[in-house]
Amino acid sequence: MLSFVLAASLAAAPSPRAATASETVVHIPRLDALQGLTAFLAEAGQNAALMRPAVWLAELHPYLALDPSQPDSLQDMGIDPAGAVTLSVRTTGRVSCTRLSDPKRFQQKAAERLAAGSGKSLEIKPTTSAGVTSVLVPREAGGQAGYALKGQEACAFASGGGGFVDDGQGKVLLKEASRLVSQTPKADAKLAPLPGAAYVVMPKRGLVVGLDGTASELRMEGTSTELPLPPFQSASGTSPYGTMKPGGLLFSRARMAPAGLAAAMGSVRASIQQACPACPAAEVSSVAREVTERLTGHVLVAVDGVRSRPNVRTPEGRFFASRLALAAEVTDATAMKKALAPLAKFPGARALEDGHALDVKGGSLFVRLKGRQLVMGNDEAVAGSVLASIPETGGMLPHAVDYSVNPQRVASGLKQISLMDVVGDQRLAALFTAGLELGPLLTRSANITGWLDSASGGAHRFSSRWTLAPTR
Repeated sequence: MLSFVLAASLAAAPSPRAATASETVVHIPRLDALQGLTAFLAEAGQNAALMRPAVWLAELHPYLALDPSQPDSLQDMGIDPAGAVTLSVRTTGRVSCTRLSDPKRFQQKAAERLAAGSGKSLEIKPTTSAGVTSVLVPREAGGQAGYALKGQEACAFASGGGGFVDDGQGKVLLKEASRLVSQTPKADAKLAPLPGAAYVVMPKRGLVVGLDGTASELRMEGTSTELPLPPFQSASGTSPYGTMKPGGLLFSRARMAPAGLAAAMGSVRASIQQACPACPAAEVSSVAREVTERLTGHVLVAVDGVRSRPNVRTPEGRFFASRLALAAEVTDATAMKKALAPLAKFPGARALEDGHALDVKGGSLFVRLKGRQLVMGNDEAVAGSVLASIPETGGMLPHAVDYSVNPQRVASGLKQISLMDVVGDQRLAALFTAGLELGPLLTRSANITGWLDSASGGAHRFSSRWTLAPTR
């Protein structure tokens, strides 16, 4: 029975005609099934130029412009609109394999583009060997380009280096393209469980993602062995935060495995030590260790937003830039209170009715304990709001982690990073650029939601939905 299920799964799995040693592989099982994804890109592209379909579709082929929304244009190039496309990106160039409806028409269009790309009057003369028809010509920009064709399968390629010197990579890609058109591609079991009209695979990063969408929603589901995340419990069950309503910039619930708790608390300890350098390192580590041992694994992360005009050029400014709180369920409230007692002796400590506050450079840290709920935060109002909103009874969560992001608050937060901030700290350049490129699209978006589960071998499976707000 197991062998039958496995065979059925492989039979249903997409079969990319992918080149070996690829950094990235993009596989589209059917070009005519890409309309939903391109519809989202077209809609999103009205607010973010880098999301426009033309930007991404231009990468699908080394020298032909493929537009799945125009099946007649594909037919005009001899490409089957119902066929598959597999793009393989290597460090030395690209290989794009397509199913043909008219091989002679494809050869004609390819010859026109290859001749134009050579920068001179060049007669394209295909050669045939062992049933494979091929072309290899120099490119004006450097490197070489061409294709290999057999039957109704064609793999076009272009090498990226060499300049005006033949570095041999064009012939390497030609050999690989000839191999690809001569063999039946194997079903990829990694893609079978993932829904999608297009797939992105990064073998060296252990990442496989399926993408699909509509004009108002982008759907993404995938697996990865390299996500910088701790392990989570495989089944979350009832969470004390299960019935809480998501809000703020980020709202996320999770149930961590013991090893994940240790890693997460290690990060919290490092952040506290950075915000309070005068706090004794040994004592901070001891308290973190004692706290970790008294947690059930159920945690909540709530980021309300970004403070107005934070000084993100300093460590303390970055620490207090976002207004956040972390909640965690404890196994024993009395034991946890005892574990937190050493905080009273830390520099800048002051007692609260239900915990401790640490006044440090740039702001204050709050640690509060109410019943079996421990809340830590860098903003008194957010910490208090989270603590007050935790219900007495929990609810079921179908996944180990779920999250909800408010794109408009993200856009507002990105606006707080100025050009002068980038001049002062180059590490902020990526966030500044994201604000410029994606800010208008995020402002126009309704929400981003998703979930994550741990998988075998240290991998994670994840899913996300990006929904645009209705146009007025």
